[in-house]
Amino acid sequence: MSKSPTSSREGNLEAPTRHPLDWQNPDFYDEAPLLEELERVYDICHGCRRCVSLCDSFPTLFDLVDESDTFEVDGVAKEDYWKVVDECFLCDLCYQVKCPYVPPHEWNVDFPHLMLRAKAIQFNKGERKISHKLISNTTFSGKVASLPVINQVVNKSAKSSAMRKVASKMLDIHPEAHLPDFHRQTLRKRLKDHQPRSIQATEAGPTRGKAALFATCYCNFNEPGFGEDLVAVFEHNGIPVRLTEKESCCGMPKLEQGDLKTVQKYKEKNIPQLVKLIDEGWDIVAAVPSCVLMFKQELPLMFPGDEDVMKVKRHIFDPFEYLLHRHKAELLRTEFHQPLGTVAWHVPCHQRVQNIGPKTKQVLSLVPGTEINAIERCSGHDGTYGVRNDSYAKSQKIARPVITRAKKMEADYLVSDCPMAATQIADGLELKHGETNPLSLLRKAYGI
Repeated sequence: MSKSPTSSREGNLEAPTRHPLDWQNPDFYDEAPLLEELERVYDICHGCRRCVSLCDSFPTLFDLVDESDTFEVDGVAKEDYWKVVDECFLCDLCYQVKCPYVPPHEWNVDFPHLMLRAKAIQFNKGERKISHKLISNTTFSGKVASLPVINQVVNKSAKSSAMRKVASKMLDIHPEAHLPDFHRQTLRKRLKDHQPRSIQATEAGPTRGKAALFATCYCNFNEPGFGEDLVAVFEHNGIPVRLTEKESCCGMPKLEQGDLKTVQKYKEKNIPQLVKLIDEGWDIVAAVPSCVLMFKQELPLMFPGDEDVMKVKRHIFDPFEYLLHRHKAELLRTEFHQPLGTVAWHVPCHQRVQNIGPKTKQVLSLVPGTEINAIERCSGHDGTYGVRNDSYAKSQKIARPVITRAKKMEADYLVSDCPMAATQIADGLELKHGETNPLSLLRKAYGI
């Protein structure tokens, strides 16, 4: 039997802390100590099993243990350890919500970052599929797919069953997976001539009253309307908004592939641009939670000694986090023109793990005649996981309880701060209204 760790106490009473990711140390990529650490952590997880309702990593692990000769982790073949790794999409919920053994507990369990280390080793060994590398290159694909002519071909192909079969074989994209449209008129093109309003910036809490929008790949190429909604809402509330001068992908899609050197490359392009704006008095906002989380958590853990990275961490905000700081200082306009009725609000994983609280709910609840019902459960999409051939069905299974809860609410709107999660859930519903992003809903309530 595997030797289980012992401890004088059960669980953890202190707030979770995160250790820096020692990814630039050559030992980080040594497979032998990784397998030892996987066995240690798998044994703890097997003895606890609190995370069984989260992603498919844990049911996969527990099935391997229960089907082994010893009914313990030592009965599981080492080559099967990777099956658990492949099911983790780094949502971070096990660390933030479920696991009682995270640091500073002496067992020091950080399951997501252990999976990340394993993915990084796979990537360095060339074991990640080329198709996954391609679909995670969101900046390149967005630029190409938004070009004239190519744009029409890409969008029509996404709706063609014959072309989807080709994409299934070439790019490992499931034929039934929802693929977003790409827009020729990207957010950057739409806001090319936008000038921040000449409004006197007013500080409120940690916010300085003027914001630079990090457009993000998804918001720029796939959902530019959300970016326009953010600008309209912020400027309606006396917050001048501009776009960052230029940007690359935040790095989250590459992080999920274990491609940490490309994450560093993106960081070296983005951070100087953002620091320049911060030094000029601008705060940074992004309309996709994963991008905010990348700058708030993952890059600071990858580059803990980089002062510029830490400066961005202090000055980047979720949009509703920003707006609530303004409201607490009585700077948010509360004259609304339209009630929203019942709103089913899905809370994205990458927003929950920012530890900012239900800021979206608190702001939308300011609208008279509005009831916000939160759904705090993973949608199962997570970018590439929700569209790949081997994980599409599992992604849909994870989403099913969320869809069921939304149906029971009989809500007027279904929204999620994560546009991909919103699409995943909305595809299983018959919605009364088309808005699925809370920024769009707030703009609608303002009547602007």
